[in-house]
Amino acid sequence: MLRQCNCPLSCFSETRKTEMLRRILSPGWAKRLSRSVTRKILVTESSACLHGFPRQGLDATHSGMNKFQGPKCPNFKLVKDAVRKLAGDASVVLKLRKNSTVKGHWIVRFGRNKEFVGRESILEDLLKRVLPSGDEDDCQRTAIEGLGGVGKTQIALETAYRIRDVQPECSVFWVPAVDTTAFENAYRAIGQQLKVPGIDEEKADVKALIKSVLGRESMGNWLLIIDNADDEKLLFGDTALTDNLPFSRKGSILFTTRNHKLGLRLVESENHIIAVEEMSKDEALKLLGKNLKSSQMSDTRSNNALLEFLTNLPLAIRQASAYMAKEQISTARYLKLCKSSDEDMVKLLSSHFDDRHRYKNIQNAVATTWLISFQQISDHDALAADYLRFLCFLAGKDIPHSLLPPAGTLETVEAIGTLKAYAFISQQNESDSYDIHRLVQISMLSWLDGKGERQEWTAKVLERLNDIFPWPKHENREEWIRYLPHTQHALQLRKKTDDEEATTGLLSKVGESFFNLGKYKEAEQMHRQALQLREKVLGKEHPDTLSSMNNLALVLHSQGKYKEAEQMHRQALQLREKVLGKEHPDTLSSMDNLASVLDSQGKYEEAEQMHRQALQLREKVLGKEHPDTLSSMNNLALVLGSQGKYEEAEQMHRQALQLREKVLGKEHPDTLSSMNNLALVLDSQGRYEEAEQMHRQALQLREKVSKIR
Repeated sequence: MLRQCNCPLSCFSETRKTEMLRRILSPGWAKRLSRSVTRKILVTESSACLHGFPRQGLDATHSGMNKFQGPKCPNFKLVKDAVRKLAGDASVVLKLRKNSTVKGHWIVRFGRNKEFVGRESILEDLLKRVLPSGDEDDCQRTAIEGLGGVGKTQIALETAYRIRDVQPECSVFWVPAVDTTAFENAYRAIGQQLKVPGIDEEKADVKALIKSVLGRESMGNWLLIIDNADDEKLLFGDTALTDNLPFSRKGSILFTTRNHKLGLRLVESENHIIAVEEMSKDEALKLLGKNLKSSQMSDTRSNNALLEFLTNLPLAIRQASAYMAKEQISTARYLKLCKSSDEDMVKLLSSHFDDRHRYKNIQNAVATTWLISFQQISDHDALAADYLRFLCFLAGKDIPHSLLPPAGTLETVEAIGTLKAYAFISQQNESDSYDIHRLVQISMLSWLDGKGERQEWTAKVLERLNDIFPWPKHENREEWIRYLPHTQHALQLRKKTDDEEATTGLLSKVGESFFNLGKYKEAEQMHRQALQLREKVLGKEHPDTLSSMNNLALVLHSQGKYKEAEQMHRQALQLREKVLGKEHPDTLSSMDNLASVLDSQGKYEEAEQMHRQALQLREKVLGKEHPDTLSSMNNLALVLGSQGKYEEAEQMHRQALQLREKVLGKEHPDTLSSMNNLALVLDSQGRYEEAEQMHRQALQLREKVSKIR
């Protein structure tokens, strides 16, 4: 074969004898033997050199063949000249190989993609794996797997052309596995080129004929590329296309699939799977600029932001590039369109563009290519499909497993496995949370819209989140902090839904979460929405409506909007007295809250009177050690301090601090507030050392608690 392709080759052999026996024998034995016996040429010229090629001797022992003293060493010069000749003849040799009479069959339906960029490490790995000569004892099977649109087909296509370049005698056949017809038509085309007898007969078993022909040793080396091997029923079900895959020790089969589970069944080992992920930043930038003018990419920041938004996904980049070239807009303008609304983003993801290197009967659009996967998941794994519908309403990163609707352990494991197999979600190091591709979420929401299922699933998601999201407190802070971004995202995506009870519940919980975090503007927005919706659904005097009114007034108070807060607290108090009674805990909360906003406005006498009344009633109804009673005690002490009644204020703060330490613990935020308030009243009395000591203690504990969180 080397001679047929005129491949240049230089052979070198050792000319110095090696004294190996003298080194391994004892000194006594070495002396007894003559030098002619102990000194030998280890690899002779006839063994070291191929027949018919130039050969040269190097003045070296066997172990010194690849060791040189420097650039002026005679051995180095000989080898250097040979390497230079190889490099100089390379272009001529490649042309000769391309024009060689020894050529395999070539049935690849696409031309070479001149816009292909990057992926060099993957291509190098593939070439080592899929060359039929790589394993003399087996018919190799390799799978390229990854998310739809990540570039699997284009990598397989470039692999085919590179194999043609380096091994033109190897036949390459391309077979799409999108359906039975496409598979059989591709097999028939192979048979026609190979001139297989009976291939065009009406009742010919085309698949069996090609399997038999490619299984013959006389066929020589071949590579069979099975593209889009994604449908489990098609490959392993009734049609069982995999039964028609040939076996030959001179053959190799390369699959592209978006389903890891299916890929594993096809190649039977993780070692034979090559996972393809999004492009690197540099690769993505090169691909984006292939069809664009420099003026369209003049804004470097927009270029990078767009690629980040498109998650460096090749199909999304090609789609964006085609749209920008067609409409003659810049990356900055396209990015603005993407971010304008999810509806616009869906339209952009669904926009078709012409590409000679893709299948014409399948739309070249990100959203479209994923719709195929969505449907396959729905057909094969109902729970996985439901989980995907659920996940598309949540924030894309760090989604806790506990948020998912409950199901059987085994069913859940398999459903999650399916979504990971399609690369729609990822899981880091067996953690208890998942990430989902943002563009997948947008496409999935569009799919739900198209099927008329979005409203139904919005209600399901909100109901599930409302069930599992706890009322935010210090004790469950870690839990609601994790759930907050996902609940907030689901609320932003909601449209008209029948489950308004779940919506108002979530609005209140999210509003309270923001309030606890000190994000008062966000809290006000959520509580206002909850109040409006509850007034509409439940009426103005319903207890839940009055709770929303109270919560909103608290947020207004925290922002210094005292007049509006006072008005709302008075209204809530009046209605709670009417609906719930004067001694109901919620009524007493309104009384205490109104007194606090009066205190903030300097209306100390009215505030003190109301705080005393609230404290007395809470002690009666809830008991002296209830957290709400202690809040009243703390608030009364504050208003006493505001009036200069320091001794009584100090006494009450000490009592509140002592009881809070007992009931809530020394590190609870309310306990630390009492410690801080006591220090303030001590400071007001000129007891600076004691006040300083208490402030330092409060500061240290707050820093400690903050680090723990």
